[in-house]
Amino acid sequence: MQHIGCIIVAGIILLASDALRAADRPNIVVFISDDHSFADCSAGGATDVATPHLARMLSEGISFTRAFAASPSCAPSRAALLTGLSPLRNGSMFNHQPPRTDVKKLPAYLHQQGYEVVAFGKVAHYRQGKDYGFDLVAHDTFHDDRCVDAAIDWLEQRRSDRPLCIMVGTNWPHVPWPEPRDSHAAAALKLPPTHVDTAETRAYRARYYAAIELMDDDLGRVYESAYRVLGRETLFLHFSDHGAQWPFGKWNLYDAGLHVPLLAVWPGVIEPGSRNDELVTLLDVLPTLVQVAGGEPPAELDGRSLAPAFSGRSLPRREFVFATHSGDGRMNQYPMRSVRTGSWKYIRNLNPAAVFTSHITAGAAVDGRSYWQSWVEQAKHDPAAAAIVERHRHRPAEELYDLSADPYEQQNLAQDAQQAATLQRLRARLDGWMAGQGDQGLQTEHQVANEFLDASQ
Repeated sequence: MQHIGCIIVAGIILLASDALRAADRPNIVVFISDDHSFADCSAGGATDVATPHLARMLSEGISFTRAFAASPSCAPSRAALLTGLSPLRNGSMFNHQPPRTDVKKLPAYLHQQGYEVVAFGKVAHYRQGKDYGFDLVAHDTFHDDRCVDAAIDWLEQRRSDRPLCIMVGTNWPHVPWPEPRDSHAAAALKLPPTHVDTAETRAYRARYYAAIELMDDDLGRVYESAYRVLGRETLFLHFSDHGAQWPFGKWNLYDAGLHVPLLAVWPGVIEPGSRNDELVTLLDVLPTLVQVAGGEPPAELDGRSLAPAFSGRSLPRREFVFATHSGDGRMNQYPMRSVRTGSWKYIRNLNPAAVFTSHITAGAAVDGRSYWQSWVEQAKHDPAAAAIVERHRHRPAEELYDLSADPYEQQNLAQDAQQAATLQRLRARLDGWMAGQGDQGLQTEHQVANEFLDASQ
């Protein structure tokens, strides 16, 4: 009897300990923007677009200033962050391609820690959300802008003691972009050097900024609701899936396609106004949330937890980040791989004989105007415009950039004899990573493309 009594007492203590740990697990709110480059917000120093709510997060939390997507298109990037595995390893290489069904996904990890996990809007790639194991998926069709209202309404009506992870994905600033607000004077906008300066470019740039401001409005509303309903012990995480749909941005491995805002606020844990300049990746989202929720991220993941940085501790130094791009069904097919370290970026174009095309160069237009076509027309008489158009269409097999001196990746140093050692080092590093991923370059691209496209028909 005494032995049984000890077991009962020990069981009561164990249950109480479990309840205490469960009570200490924070609620988690994740807000994802769509096609938003780091350079085009407060965290990136933008001056032509107003993002006051993002600026508030910047002042109240931590900004990871060198955060990169695993892929510059929607489905592979989102599958990577929701599995912690790179595109080839999780099975989502091409846009619209879902990860394999046998791959464990974020909701399953958080369910093990007792969490309710829900998704509103574009969290996974549209209707693929139903296959990720969320407890609830809602408003996940293209540009269903009711998702933010629905998420806030659901949150305010929720009655549950379970810890919560709610993920909200706005479609802004994904195209189609809206009419600009009055504050935008297109003629006064500062254009990146990767753009051709035409009236159409400026009109579309103003539209893009208007879309970013709508995203920032959505962010502010979710942020306010989260802390009002869930309390100040809540972790709030914000990032974009990849860069904006501009030439040299989305569907490219330049920084305009990969470098994204990544911010976190956690009152009482994260020091307000802090920043972390280590190389991080959206692959780190899953292990971070698993650790915050009280779990142990598996060692075999490609990502690592950022949670130590939340409490001011140093992250283990990551020397390299890698990225891949394959295609978008039968569009935007231009396979490439990249590795970045410090201020250096190496890009390998697997089929350099091909002409780079995308939805942009296909001439998609709003109100009958195509800014890309205006670039092509200007290139007929403007050598600078012709150089930009030519560089976009035709890529060499290898590209090497010193981002400290050339942040817009304009000067390819792959043929510079003075950078031969750097080129060889990054070439070898990418070879090693690809081998570890089971990536055989074009052979893998063709195999995966055939399987995916055949299954899609």
